[in-house]
Amino acid sequence: MHNLTIDRAAQFAGLTLGHLGREYPSKLDQVLTGPEDLLAPSRLHPIFYGSFDWHSCVHGWWQVMRLLRLFPAMQQASAIRERADAMLVSGKIAGELAYLDRPGAQGFERPYGWAWLLALHQELALHDGQPWAAALEPLARAFARRFHDFLPRLTYPLRVGTHYNIAFALVLARRWAVGHDPALKALIHERALGWFASDRACQAWEPGGDEFLSPALIEALLMSEVLPADAFARWFDGFLPAIGEGEPATLLAPVIVSDRSDGKIAHLDGLNLSRAWCWRTLARRLPEDHALIRRARAAADDHLTAALPHLAGDYMGEHWLATFALLALEAVETSDASGFDRLAQGFQL
Repeated sequence: MHNLTIDRAAQFAGLTLGHLGREYPSKLDQVLTGPEDLLAPSRLHPIFYGSFDWHSCVHGWWQVMRLLRLFPAMQQASAIRERADAMLVSGKIAGELAYLDRPGAQGFERPYGWAWLLALHQELALHDGQPWAAALEPLARAFARRFHDFLPRLTYPLRVGTHYNIAFALVLARRWAVGHDPALKALIHERALGWFASDRACQAWEPGGDEFLSPALIEALLMSEVLPADAFARWFDGFLPAIGEGEPATLLAPVIVSDRSDGKIAHLDGLNLSRAWCWRTLARRLPEDHALIRRARAAADDHLTAALPHLAGDYMGEHWLATFALLALEAVETSDASGFDRLAQGFQL
């Protein structure tokens, strides 16, 4: 069994502190309206300029702040606090907000980066007595407004296994909305049920060659949060009716990563980690006597065994994989399914 220990926490924190402030190489998400827009990443994004791209920097911050809270005695704790005190301040957050007002920035980091920013704010709010969450809240509210605007206009769900996957974004956004925006939580439930409640007999044509999310399993994870337990079990049995017999087999077997220096192919290490996160969480949310639970836990362990040795060694994976390792390792300890609203409680299958 793979568990989250203080030694692993220190490993993850050490890796991530090494790139949170590393400005180059950098991959920008930017629409140029003129030559004056050609600025250094740290000029465009006063906080989230490291870690190769904006969203990886955001979830790198989520990762180190979560590890700080879970393991306050780890070696890197003081360095994390010092960096947070210097960076998570109103003046720098104002610079991040200003970027959102630029022409062409409406789709900036939609929806993956939006969701991770909300997750970061949710984590910071758990650090009692610290000013970080209050400083970041205006940016979180800005991205919440973007979700409010975008979700009603998204006619069809985005089912890909990359950053555009809507189910993954809604898992993170919903967890934030539970405590910060009840209207957004209700909207997420409405859209999730409308998009996914009728899905049956998923074929799971995956993995794609550059995916780090399982479209099938992340959809199931979202539905496990939106539906009450009994309704979710019925939905899941219809969605993957043969998974107890090992089909589709592709969902249970770790994927092969042929070239970790290729940033897209390196996504597949993340797929192994995110599948482990999904399988561990789903095993907790299915009935205790469900036939899949033992298989799900074994699949999660197999995926972690395949991925954990490869968190470091090449920057294409090193700048982000530890975040997904944390999701997977922590999943055995915690469950975030709670607070089902009236809409989900009233849903019948």
